[in-house]
Amino acid sequence: MKELSQKIKIGLELAEKSMLEEKALRGQDVIVCDSDDIIRRIPAKEVIRNNPIFQ
Repeated sequence: MKELSQKIKIGLELAEKSMLEEKALRGQDVIVCDSDDIIRRIPAKEVIRNNPIFQ
């Protein structure tokens, strides 16, 4: 079960990275909700730049 969970986590991270890269190429924004429960539009390039997972 632990192995399956890890594979799903890695797959989701890859899918998110791919989506962000595609949006960044098109100059699009993503919608995010921070810990303060405020919904914001942020350029995909900024999300990639500020998140070490996507480096």
